[in-house]
Amino acid sequence: MRKLSEAQVRDLVALAKEKEERPNLRRTNLFAINLFRADLSGADLSEADLTGTVLTEANLSDANLQNAKLSRTNFFGANLSGANLSRADLFQASLREANLQNADLRGAILNETDLTGADLSGANLQGARYTGYTKWSLDFDPDEAGAIRRG
Repeated sequence: MRKLSEAQVRDLVALAKEKEERPNLRRTNLFAINLFRADLSGADLSEADLTGTVLTEANLSDANLQNAKLSRTNFFGANLSGANLSRADLFQASLREANLQNADLRGAILNETDLTGADLSGANLQGARYTGYTKWSLDFDPDEAGAIRRG
């Protein structure tokens, strides 16, 4: 897994978008870097390690984050509409006020995840696992959405 810096990620994404290609960051190590307001829309981040990464207000619409390590990642106010987060590990991640419309969260780990104020309309949470420490918006019922409480 190759380690990339913030500058390398932003350059790689800009180059791919210039060529009208999908940015390929599959299986990269993006551990604890700052990608505040980054445009990663459509990027392939499957199996990447973004543990502790700052993605506040980032655009990750239609991004592939399948099987990604997203523990303690900050997605505050991020756009994850249409993103594939299936089987992603979101342990203690902050998705406060994030746009998760039509996102795929099947089988995701949502233990102690903060989803307060997140827009989950149309999101698929079938088999997503959460705990009593997971925070949801008051008007959202995770069990009704197919999520499974563990502890």
